[in-house]
Amino acid sequence: MAINNVMVIGAGQMGAGIAQVCAQSGFNVLLHDRDKNALQAGINGIEKLLARNVEKKRLTKEEKATTLGRLTPSHTLEDAATCDLIIEAVVENMDVKSAVFKEVDTHAPKHAILASNTSSLPITEIAAETKRPDQVIGMHFMNPVPVMKLVEIIRGLQTSDETYETIQMMTVQLSKTPVEVKDFPGFVSNRILMPMINEAIYTVYEGVATPKDVDQVMKLGMNHPMGPLTLADFIGLDTCLYIMEVLHEGFGDSKYRPCPLLRQYVKAGWLGKKSGKGFYEYS
Repeated sequence: MAINNVMVIGAGQMGAGIAQVCAQSGFNVLLHDRDKNALQAGINGIEKLLARNVEKKRLTKEEKATTLGRLTPSHTLEDAATCDLIIEAVVENMDVKSAVFKEVDTHAPKHAILASNTSSLPITEIAAETKRPDQVIGMHFMNPVPVMKLVEIIRGLQTSDETYETIQMMTVQLSKTPVEVKDFPGFVSNRILMPMINEAIYTVYEGVATPKDVDQVMKLGMNHPMGPLTLADFIGLDTCLYIMEVLHEGFGDSKYRPCPLLRQYVKAGWLGKKSGKGFYEYS
């Protein structure tokens, strides 16, 4: 199936990044958010990033104008009726995502594929909210989307081969590298990453080392570009906690138990960079 028109639901950092990459790759894109201010902020952010790429000569002024010309703001999910692919990129919460898929399913044309940018939630369960579970799939982009090359493509229990092949092909068109992943909690990326971050938090919690020293060990000793606690602050400590809870519930294994210090920080509102304070302070 050919994909020409794409709707991205959610104009936050991930959604705006996905919309930008799709528009730059030649797709017509509707960027939707029910919050008008968030939608405008998403569009403004894309314009700013494109302008920066022009300044750095990674992009011409003509390419910037062409990309923005392919991008249209959307204020209603009914706009999905014109799209071949709808990519959901809302908050990492099953109830919210399920509600979005249930509504979009009523508006999208019969041939349309519905994809979720979830980083940990089961695609099979999301697909069950629709009347087209064979056309539901996971597309887990990495952050920041315009820079990172990986996309985890997650097949739900009923995802068809045709749906998978279409999304795999499109991912290549986006100049990304697709990796096929089965529908298990956390998939590959977060099943490995989040327990490492959680263990780093335990190391601080138990007084083994300071956050700065834990990050230094992983950067200088393991050649990681960023320490796990800095990364946790950038991801958002509330998101890290939620994913650990998904892993803990999904596997029923105590090794995925969220560190009490992580819970305490989230309850205190110390969510990382977005709140100004996490394991580090941000001005």
